Amino acid sequence: MTDGGVCVVGGGLAGIASAVRLLDAGHRVTLVEARPALGGATYSFRRGELTVDTGQHVFLRCYQQYRDLLVRLGSADRAAVQDGFAVPILRVGGRPHVLASNRRLPAPAHLLPALLGYRPLRVGQRLAAVRAAAALRRVEPDDPAADRVSFGAWLAAHGQDAPTVARLWELICTAALNAPPDRASLALAARVFRTGLLDRADAADIGRPTAPLSELHGGPATALLRQRGATVRTGVRVQRIRTDQGRFQVSGDGIELTADAVVLAVPHPQAARLVPDEAAPDRARWARLGAAPIVNVHVHYQQRVTDLEFAAGLDTPVQWVFDRTPPGGSGQYLVVSISAAEQVLTVRASELVRTYLNALAELFPAARQARVRDAFVTREPRATFRQEPGSRSARPPAQTRAPGLALAGAWTDTGWPDTMEGAVRSGHRAADVVLAHLGSTPTETPGAGMTGRGEVIERLGCRGHGDDERSEETV
Repeated sequence: MTDGGVCVVGGGLAGIASAVRLLDAGHRVTLVEARPALGGATYSFRRGELTVDTGQHVFLRCYQQYRDLLVRLGSADRAAVQDGFAVPILRVGGRPHVLASNRRLPAPAHLLPALLGYRPLRVGQRLAAVRAAAALRRVEPDDPAADRVSFGAWLAAHGQDAPTVARLWELICTAALNAPPDRASLALAARVFRTGLLDRADAADIGRPTAPLSELHGGPATALLRQRGATVRTGVRVQRIRTDQGRFQVSGDGIELTADAVVLAVPHPQAARLVPDEAAPDRARWARLGAAPIVNVHVHYQQRVTDLEFAAGLDTPVQWVFDRTPPGGSGQYLVVSISAAEQVLTVRASELVRTYLNALAELFPAARQARVRDAFVTREPRATFRQEPGSRSARPPAQTRAPGLALAGAWTDTGWPDTMEGAVRSGHRAADVVLAHLGSTPTETPGAGMTGRGEVIERLGCRGHGDDERSEETV
């Protein structure tokens, strides 16, 4: 392999974003990925007639850098965005309630109709929720003090009783941060609620892939990078990176190259093993980030059981459910996404399927008589890092102590949650560190990404980037 240029290690969204940005600045790029295809945690696999995604990735309209990357990859038409924030809320034995904003009102007044008319809460609880939302706008997401406090403690201090937390705040927080409020950083929660729901009337419009994730990210990225002259090598695992007189030796199974600079875009456990000692002598603290799991229960019915594209559940094991039936597909394919899934991570697949078939039948009466074609479970033990109080102090910046070696990944210190937006943002930051080292400046191109506008969480399902773990279990 020809030496020189920039080596990007890791083909998830962070690595893809870095590689595109470096190519736009005129640099030669080699991207190396251990898996057979690009996409990191946002990939798909085949099971019978279904193409199954790892987790239910959604995004918001204000997810600007991620949406710009889709435009750059030519796959923006494979995702759809709501014309207004609206989430159907399902309760067993109760009428569905739609939590919706009013975009004709300026922010944050656009949420008043949703909060004041939220039937799962009593009138007094709704008024208290409005006051808490107003107070949350005053929390600074970049304040270190806010990162040391749990969102749950802050809610309690601002008059939110247990039913209000469970039926309103937890509904979004657990899905967005892969942690319930009492285990979530206030700073990250403020980033989610302020940027996504409180600061702009259209910010929270939900976007959903209309094609498998492999067709949204990995496939288009491979095509674009190679078209632009990058070398893309998959199925190659890097085992060592070392500095050598101002350059970098990258080696592993089937790879041996010298690079002028390196972007290390892998999850924090792998990054801690690969980064040279002198580049990050404090890398042991990254272990404090840990891992938080997500579990998905997949059910393919013989016939349709609901007309909803997605919904959230209250007082039911179903946190969020998505209709992932492919265009022209038969029956209906539903996926239940379980965030903060520590309690169900080790539960047998047969038991999970039984529990969630019963729960879906309680929410959707048509499912009681519907024949089940297939049901299975996927588990992601390391879907995200633990976005708990104090986690930001363990997140490193993009720049390391080795000039020319940068870190990327949603786990780095972007100030954002562990999401697709955070991953893309981290990739841009890492590329800019490398460009500064090489004496270059970023070259803006349409849809290239660094718009500087606000963006927010995409949680609602799987989150990690790079080499994650995923297991599929048949019942």
